[in-house]
Amino acid sequence: MKFSIKQIADILGGTIEGDASAEVWKLCKIEEGEEGGLSFLANLKYTNYLYDTNATAVIVSNDFVPEHPVKTTLLHVADPYLAFAKLLKAYNDFQLDKKGVDKLAYISESASYGENCYIGPFAFIGENVKIGNNVKIYPQTYIGDNSVIGDNTTLFAGVRIYQNCVVGSRCILHSGAVIGADGFGFAPTDEGNYQKIDQIGNVVIEDDVEIGANTCVDRATLGSTVIHKGVKLDNLCQIAHNVVVGENTVMASQSAIAGSGKVGNHCVIAGQVGIVGHIEVGNNVTVAAQSGVTRSFPDNVTILGSPAMDAAKQRKTYIYERNLDQLYKRVDELEKKLKEL
Repeated sequence: MKFSIKQIADILGGTIEGDASAEVWKLCKIEEGEEGGLSFLANLKYTNYLYDTNATAVIVSNDFVPEHPVKTTLLHVADPYLAFAKLLKAYNDFQLDKKGVDKLAYISESASYGENCYIGPFAFIGENVKIGNNVKIYPQTYIGDNSVIGDNTTLFAGVRIYQNCVVGSRCILHSGAVIGADGFGFAPTDEGNYQKIDQIGNVVIEDDVEIGANTCVDRATLGSTVIHKGVKLDNLCQIAHNVVVGENTVMASQSAIAGSGKVGNHCVIAGQVGIVGHIEVGNNVTVAAQSGVTRSFPDNVTILGSPAMDAAKQRKTYIYERNLDQLYKRVDELEKKLKEL
């Protein structure tokens, strides 16, 4: 589908410098621009590509003034990155606009679903499941008995949602995500083996949450494992039983929170972070990559290292560690001199 630059300017509230009637039909990187492509310039490091790009149009900031002639049409907006993000969303929504129930899907007679839903082939909808409006359930997705899925939520192919779990509205769960598998609970016995502790709680995922591919959120032993609204979990993350993740917290790939750990609102957890169980991390905390969080932390701190500590203290520690060989030599020399005395 083709759009004129004027149509896009009207959508984004931008102004045009160049050919308003030029048409675009795809999105592209500025350095890989081609005819019919629409790109953006948000990072000025890429400005040199603007003068040679073959993209039909480029979104730039309102205050951007080219230093050399450009052959492309410029679309001026307040925030090029945000504007391009809106276009990406619109394009993606168009690409993923599916409706209807495939004849190969299985839906229990006691289950219900709302208007304008898509349920793909080989999807399984269990007993008493309640699915809202405009929900997209891609092929080979499993939704266990008594689960609830809110409006405008998308479950991509191969998502697994165990029984009694709740997923809010406008959520996105990517392929391979597993919601509600048993928490890791085992009690050692006198015989030297382990007795499984049944996990009879559930998982509650609030609105506007996105969960990456192959990420696991375990059900609670009792009560609920809770992912509060606005949380974004990357691929390959692990959320253990009875964990609570606060609003609008983001977590990068290969990070994990152990059982009954609590993380506050608006936290940033970088990649390969481990947070032990039964501790609390406050609001607005940033945890640097590969940190091991072994104790509770208050609000508004940045921590790093393993064990994690205040970032400023940890950086000093790193400096000392880098100089350990020199310090050892100095101590060794002093000891020799003391023996001579």
